[in-house]
Amino acid sequence: MARITASVYTSHVPAIGAAIDRGKTADSYYAPLFAGCEPARRWMAANTPDVIVLVFNDHANAFSLQMVPTFALGMSAHYEPADEGWGARPVPPVAGHPALSAHMAHCIIRDDFDLTLVHDMPVDHGCTVPLSIMFGQPEAWPCAVVPLVVNVVQYPVPSGRRCLELGRAIRRAVESFDEDLAVQVWGTGGMSHQLQGPRAGLINQPWDNAFLDRIVADPEVLSAVEHVEYLREAGSEGIELVMWLVARGAMADLAGGGAPTEVHRLYHVPASNTAVGQLILENALT
Repeated sequence: MARITASVYTSHVPAIGAAIDRGKTADSYYAPLFAGCEPARRWMAANTPDVIVLVFNDHANAFSLQMVPTFALGMSAHYEPADEGWGARPVPPVAGHPALSAHMAHCIIRDDFDLTLVHDMPVDHGCTVPLSIMFGQPEAWPCAVVPLVVNVVQYPVPSGRRCLELGRAIRRAVESFDEDLAVQVWGTGGMSHQLQGPRAGLINQPWDNAFLDRIVADPEVLSAVEHVEYLREAGSEGIELVMWLVARGAMADLAGGGAPTEVHRLYHVPASNTAVGQLILENALT
């Protein structure tokens, strides 16, 4: 049977992808960030899964503001990098896992989540930058990806509680898939940042670090945090952090299993006026 081995949490700042694409990772501005990512890359090289369920938000590339699904699940065998206005990133296409996608769709919809099922979807930096952060610049990504898009762009957006419950539904779906697969669930976006208005450039380091502590130790309480707190404390784009709760909800401890093991944590400021966070939690062995 398929099993979730770990959850991974990472910012998906587009400038990080640009630095990788343009060979600027050793520049003085970016070198400390990429040095901080090295432990995560080493861990990933030793723990590459068969499939990643990658939770991210589309940035008006696959969906316009005239049609914004709350939760959209990719069903394809193939996802091309999106052209976000300056050409597609020079990264490999993302290989999907249609069989697992179909199984997840069946299980999660029967679990009372209304998913939008998408058979043709370009994936933007929300998906490809986390892959680049963790895998570098391979000729092909080393595992399949099931993309799960969450609306955190157009209000109303799903609550933290709803995202945590979706993670639980993902775990149930994966564990009922009759194939021997190692699966990771990645939550992306954040941390604190605001891209416009009088508070543009906002970074709240104490709040971000408290969030990292809370998502490890007390995700149930964290899931009750209202959207207004994310906006007030983490900026208008800080709401992306609710997507981390999807990944956290998929961990075994929230279904009566043992507590996860934290194997990596990074917090770095700044990267393009954004706080960057990373976290890796390994599921308890059962």
